[in-house]
Amino acid sequence: MDTVDRKRRKAPPKPTPEEEARAAYEDIISVFASTSDTDDMKALFDDLFTESERKDMIARWLLMDDIYKGKPQREIASERGLSLCKITRGSRMLKKEDGFMRRLLSSRYDEDHTHI
Repeated sequence: MDTVDRKRRKAPPKPTPEEEARAAYEDIISVFASTSDTDDMKALFDDLFTESERKDMIARWLLMDDIYKGKPQREIASERGLSLCKITRGSRMLKKEDGFMRRLLSSRYDEDHTHI
């Protein structure tokens, strides 16, 4: 291919920031879904997330568990040092009938898998 042919060809259009973010999100989900080894997943989390981000994720996980088990929101806020706004958001997530966290916690704690 000579220089003239290269000049005539147009480069593929650059993705918008939104398109790039969507593609990266899908890529992250794909990597998480394909990582079945616990040690590999820990290493991935350690590489991707700061200690503070991991602490936030753990706090959200414990919050969802507390809400699902029926602990009062004000008690959660006091014990975990979380705002009622974050707790209310978690509560709304668990009320979604098709929500993943609701199904996950139901499969862990409920005999008939219906709680909230």
